[in-house]
Amino acid sequence: MGRTYIVEETVGQYLSNINLQGKAFVSGLLIGQCSSQKDYIILATRTPPKEEQNENLRHQQKAKLDNLDEEWATEHANQVSRMLPGGLLVLGVFIITTLEMGNDFQNALRRLVFAMEKSMNKRRLWNFTEEEISERVTLHICSSTKKIFCRTYDIHDPKSSAKPADWKYQNGLSTSWLSLECIVHINIHIPLSTTSVSYTLEKNTKNGLARWAKQIENGVYLINGQVKDEDGDLLEGQLLNSDHRSTATVQICSGSVNLKGAVKCRAYIHSNKPKVKDAVQAMKRDILNTVADRCEMLFEDLLLNEIPEKKDSEKEFHILPHRVFVPIPGSTVMLCDYKFGDESAEEMRDHFIEMLDHMIQIEDLEIAEEINTACMSYSVNTEASLDNTDDEQPKQPIKATVILKIQQNIGVIAAVAVAVLAAGISFHYFSD
Repeated sequence: MGRTYIVEETVGQYLSNINLQGKAFVSGLLIGQCSSQKDYIILATRTPPKEEQNENLRHQQKAKLDNLDEEWATEHANQVSRMLPGGLLVLGVFIITTLEMGNDFQNALRRLVFAMEKSMNKRRLWNFTEEEISERVTLHICSSTKKIFCRTYDIHDPKSSAKPADWKYQNGLSTSWLSLECIVHINIHIPLSTTSVSYTLEKNTKNGLARWAKQIENGVYLINGQVKDEDGDLLEGQLLNSDHRSTATVQICSGSVNLKGAVKCRAYIHSNKPKVKDAVQAMKRDILNTVADRCEMLFEDLLLNEIPEKKDSEKEFHILPHRVFVPIPGSTVMLCDYKFGDESAEEMRDHFIEMLDHMIQIEDLEIAEEINTACMSYSVNTEASLDNTDDEQPKQPIKATVILKIQQNIGVIAAVAVAVLAAGISFHYFSD
């Protein structure tokens, strides 16, 4: 028996309203959440057409699905994945074709699913666990007959063949989903070793964030001020006591990158018997995603505007983009985007509409953080830096505050505070 996909009815309405307008096909993304029993699809968004595709519609009418622009569709998936809070993923792709296309779609969709997943994985600071679902869905709809073909592929197996899957609609699917929020105060110091001078600043920063990510992944979380396991049971004697000792080495550095500020994180969990471990995992991944995405967007902006690098011993200071949330129509779930200080609300709205293909009102935009909340500073100089080994637990405490709030009933999960490891020599945590 294949996977079962429970799909928000508004997704079905969206797909049925897509008009090919003389095109041979229209493709897009399916967004939702996996669980051990079934998967949930709460949003579909078509891939924006290229300008040249609009200008050459006559040629596109004769196009075959084997000519599907894989690079363009993959870039759309990368952009949309930035807009997903914790717990949500791009779970697959859909394609709507004319009757004449027949079965030409399957090879193209298979390649596209694997290409998207490979590209998105490169950007992540975290890895999927062995227990997580590794199947991704492809949905084919005939525009004439409205017949649906739903299949899945195992993204961990490049040779996997298509498996049939069930596609079932449900009204108000995500209206009762659980919302989790936290504010994370970060102060990440990334030394730039003299042995890595050949690396770009972006690569050095990403490597430093990867080390920080291990600390976040191994962080301790609290439920009502107590450490609990995945079923919500109290773990005795596992609070702050630890006999682990840290070791540090001194390395000569050519400079350093510092990330500092407060970032607002958010995650969503389905309401079908959720587990504590799922909530914590979704929250941690949103912390990692939002910090990594901001840095990546900053470097893209610097490259686009061709800002010259400072000379040795000079310091650069940049404001990271701050987070903006917007609700999915008919749902309590919100997606996000990132706003630089000089961007207007109209520009943010237009980008949401372009990426998600849903109407957004300016008044729906929720500014999550104040401008200039989070920043990056970069200096080039020679200094010695203490570098902790990744597998040891820190010794001296520095504070990292994370407040986790569950806005609806979650059974065993109550309003909580999450403590995560901060980058640096050691950690300390507390709940509010």
